[in-house]
Amino acid sequence: MARERRDMQGSSDSPPAHAGAGPWVRLRSGTAHPFIYRRMIASVDPAAKPGDVVTVYGKGGELFGHGFWHDRSQIALRMLNWDATPIDDAFFRGRLEQAVRWRERLLAGQDTNVCRLVHAEGDGLSGLIAERYDDVIVIEVFALAIFRRLEMLQRLLTELTGITRFAVRADERIERLEGFRIPLHAGDELPPTLTVRENGLRFRVDVRTGHKTGFFCDQRENRRRLAGFCAGAEVLDVCCYTGGFGVYAATHGHAATVSGVDLDEDAVAMATKNAHLNDARIQHVHADAFSYLRQMQTNGRGYDVIVLDPPKFVANREEFHDGSHKYVDLNALAMSVLRPGGVLLTCSCSGTVGRDDFIGMVKAAANRVRRSLQIVDQTGAAPDHPIMANCPESGYLKAVWARVG
Repeated sequence: MARERRDMQGSSDSPPAHAGAGPWVRLRSGTAHPFIYRRMIASVDPAAKPGDVVTVYGKGGELFGHGFWHDRSQIALRMLNWDATPIDDAFFRGRLEQAVRWRERLLAGQDTNVCRLVHAEGDGLSGLIAERYDDVIVIEVFALAIFRRLEMLQRLLTELTGITRFAVRADERIERLEGFRIPLHAGDELPPTLTVRENGLRFRVDVRTGHKTGFFCDQRENRRRLAGFCAGAEVLDVCCYTGGFGVYAATHGHAATVSGVDLDEDAVAMATKNAHLNDARIQHVHADAFSYLRQMQTNGRGYDVIVLDPPKFVANREEFHDGSHKYVDLNALAMSVLRPGGVLLTCSCSGTVGRDDFIGMVKAAANRVRRSLQIVDQTGAAPDHPIMANCPESGYLKAVWARVG
């Protein structure tokens, strides 16, 4: 990496057109994708520091746009625009206002007070996720540049929403790779859990220590839709986390029985509380999903509806091979305990797994257990998680609805 960094900084000659006060970067190659990797960088202004906004020039010295620079990250540049518009407070306010107003339109008239306000690349703000939970905004940070601008971003979000309480989160791996650290006391002034509304149901959310931002609001529309398949059915929610699918199945769906399984003991405890909060009768089990399904297979247990919403099995391309086998194994086990004609909702939140790749994994699982697979629909995240056309990874969630014969 050190040699690669020296190569990137091998030329300190300023691009001929650069007249700005900030640092610059010249590309060896570039695309419309917001991620520019280290191998695509030709030269860098020696004054550029990690987290800086830099002016980006193409191979021939022409203006390419502006982005966040980080010489020690695999993503050396996170592009913010492809024109001469300066990246200042007004720029960030404009992007945030566009994102917030869109969510207001989406959720107008709905009985919910939880949504994703900012969807990183999907809203043109790479490295930033912000979600609203009633009167709290939870920010998840993926880039040093965002971490350095947290105070400004929180101020702008308060001006746009009126919300003054924030929790700030980051994955430890991201903190290590990007070179920042969220203070351990961040969010300590908030209560241990918040209660939010979604489609008339109530859920407790741990915004301080729960997974990601504490609740998977990307599945909102899929949860509501699943209920339509559950009347009188025996339902199994695998990797149930805090029990969203199960609560919908039991209440809106009027399922005969609902079971939820998760390896996270804290999540199972929260799922149980959420069931009680909605007067839903659900059996929750603390167990590994693979082991539990094998045990149900051995016991001859069958279900009419199964939901698979596992954690990310493929975090990067190096994990694709092993992760794809996990998806196939999990789906094969689920199909083996799904009654003929049963409904399978199977999901992948791995951004590096394409939709066609995931469908191929589900088909491979059906072939393994010799079951017919009738794919009836394909969906993704709720519309407050927009997909930017030049960044297909922003459409990370794949949900395949299937009837298994």
